[in-house]
Amino acid sequence: MLRFSDKEVAAVAKLAKSGKLFRYGKQGECERFERRWAKHLGVKYACMTSSGTAALSAALAGLGIGPGDEVIVPAATYMATPVSVLAVGAIPIIVDIDESLMMSPEAFEDAIGPRTRCVIPVHLWGLPSDMKSIMRIARKRKLLVVEDACQAVGGAYEGKMLGSIGHVGAFSFNFFKNMTCGEGGAFVTNNKRASERAGCMVDCCKFYWKGREQDFRPFATGGSRASEIEGAILNAQLTQLPGMLRAMRRQKKRILRETADTGLQSIVNHSIDHECGNFTGFLLPTEKQAKAFREICPCMIAGDTGRHIYTEWDVVFNWQGSHHPALDPFRLPQNKKCRKRYSKGMCKTTLKIANRAVLIANHPDRPETETKKLINRIKRAAKAVL
Repeated sequence: MLRFSDKEVAAVAKLAKSGKLFRYGKQGECERFERRWAKHLGVKYACMTSSGTAALSAALAGLGIGPGDEVIVPAATYMATPVSVLAVGAIPIIVDIDESLMMSPEAFEDAIGPRTRCVIPVHLWGLPSDMKSIMRIARKRKLLVVEDACQAVGGAYEGKMLGSIGHVGAFSFNFFKNMTCGEGGAFVTNNKRASERAGCMVDCCKFYWKGREQDFRPFATGGSRASEIEGAILNAQLTQLPGMLRAMRRQKKRILRETADTGLQSIVNHSIDHECGNFTGFLLPTEKQAKAFREICPCMIAGDTGRHIYTEWDVVFNWQGSHHPALDPFRLPQNKKCRKRYSKGMCKTTLKIANRAVLIANHPDRPETETKKLINRIKRAAKAVL
């Protein structure tokens, strides 16, 4: 969590005193946030969900992804990305990252097969994917694009907001994100039909409160509706988001500028002027040197983040795509011709890159003096390990 102030506390207290905790009603907090978030991103439709995972599943369902379809995902992402693919009955195809720590466009294109219908570029750790290349390939191969912006809330790519570039975007607002309400998420899109279908994944019963739509028939889903408490908190959080991201981008640029003569190799940064700035990343020559660097300078190694690396996705490797075998995507007859072979060594490039990539966290409230101390630690670490 980057920041949680008295404004959020006051917003929840005001809501609690009003007694209006149900999301449906006149000028509710959830609807207010959805309008504001859509406007902030420059899209037509936004809908809050209970989590980023639910937002991803809703996004895929909104585009009609299901059994018989393959969806390409990067080998470095939170496990929710492949899990959301399984949740709609499709099969995840895992591909390598490159030195940006994001999905390799070349690996993406090489992995496209006859049953591939969609790709999920992930903007992980606040870092944008190479959306120009990914969108070019997707257009050429007529593939749908779901942007996983769960870890890059508020960031942009070449001036265009993350989540608004593909066909549908998904966000998370849990405790660790740039904007948080503890848990929660949202999907966004410019496609009315996709919005309706994805919205049904969130709440198939909303017609009781909003009225039936003549041109849309709801389908049965588990539901992942957000609460007014989450909406109230996010409305307070959204106000401060742009300023926090500007502060982190300034920190990142300063760190890169003042460590340019250390011999450290920066990760490839796509759109550094518009990204979130959550982390400054360096690629050490070897895994051993990355671990030695971490002993001197506080940071994390991308390959040591567990659930963010494909080798830790037990539900994929164990072919456990559902609670019941008859519903398991790995066993559905429609997916018989989909590629379902996974091994821990299948994305060796990802492991080689991630295990020598160090990520140094930035924070919007870090004083200039502390940033200077951090830069000195980076310099000491570089001198010691290179």
